[in-house]
Amino acid sequence: MRYLFALIFFSGLLQAQEKSLLIKPSQVFDGQTMHSNWVVVVQGDSIAYAGPWHSGISKDLPVKNAIGQTLLPGLIEGHSHLFLHPYNVTPWNDQVLNESRAERTVRATIHAHKTLLAGFTTVRDLGTEGAAYDDAGLKASINKGLIPGPRMIIASKAIVAKGTYGPNSASADLDYPKGAAEVGNEDEMRNEVRTQISKGADVIKIYADYRWAKGGKAAPCFTIAEIKAAVEIASAGNIPVVAHASSPEGMKRAILAGVATIEHGDDLTPEIASLMKQKGVALCPTLAAGDAIAQYGGWKKGTGPEPLRISSKRKSFQLALDSGIVMLMGGDVGVYAHGDNLREMLLMHEYGMPALDVLKAATSINAAIFGYSKLIGSIQMGMKADLLLVNGNPANDLSVLANPTMVMKNGVIYK
Repeated sequence: MRYLFALIFFSGLLQAQEKSLLIKPSQVFDGQTMHSNWVVVVQGDSIAYAGPWHSGISKDLPVKNAIGQTLLPGLIEGHSHLFLHPYNVTPWNDQVLNESRAERTVRATIHAHKTLLAGFTTVRDLGTEGAAYDDAGLKASINKGLIPGPRMIIASKAIVAKGTYGPNSASADLDYPKGAAEVGNEDEMRNEVRTQISKGADVIKIYADYRWAKGGKAAPCFTIAEIKAAVEIASAGNIPVVAHASSPEGMKRAILAGVATIEHGDDLTPEIASLMKQKGVALCPTLAAGDAIAQYGGWKKGTGPEPLRISSKRKSFQLALDSGIVMLMGGDVGVYAHGDNLREMLLMHEYGMPALDVLKAATSINAAIFGYSKLIGSIQMGMKADLLLVNGNPANDLSVLANPTMVMKNGVIYK
């Protein structure tokens, strides 16, 4: 009986996918501009028309009237970890060491569903953090329609320098499982990148620096040559390399080696910002992760002075804006709850980015930098029908994105 019900349910989704729908909102944000008096026609899994109403549009189409609402492209989460859950519930070490991969995969399916219902129809997932290549299986399950979830751009195992990442044992006699793949030289880097690609990675993530130096200070992990080795192999297959980097030297090495994006960029300097601009390297600032960790540590937001970590991050973000660096939207969600992805967008605005620019970052800019601009991130004819309806106008108030009235991915309505 359960099997029959599942067949009927998914058959209904497939049938719905073949149908057309005319959406008539008050505003349409196409990924760049907010338009009034536009309509959008969905046919199957794609957008058949987007623009002003004209007499050639069939009057027989089913109509979704959305007066007072804004239609947007499905939002794109630029830095996610679907195999992690909030650190104030279970610390990172305990997740990696004490939760089975079966449990972590079950959690990831729930996280994927919550992300989709929040209006984020695509995620760039930057590392399973000890869950091997299970993101490839999660991605395949979503693509096959076994579970609901966003389109996934996956990195599988991140790559770290041997001895720089955790979890670590207090005993030199014990080797704990690691949260990423360890390499020790250029040849090992090349081999690991090839392995990642063979397992289905869409993007290669390396840790250009990490908190491994004495005193817990972030320090570079790889030489420029080692990072270049990763870029050389991956770029041949048109696969970008992205770098976790927060220190100036870590960022500098990653940029000179040819990475596509810097993740975090906490201690950005004018010199590094200028280099990023010159080399066309984008920044994914992950404001929400630092905000969450500070609050887990006892900071009560809105009361008293900001912790140094937060005020420094705010200054780095403003420097990036002033420097004209391409800004991505990605919050390192997993440090905090999946489905609360909007948190990053709200902080970007709070830290000085105009709301319309935040919307661009979460749609067309993310899509372009990730290499998916011909598929998602914009509302125009031929694009995939990943769409989001919200009450009000998010260009005036981003918080309206918290309660989507409709979420569509590939022409299928999930909410």
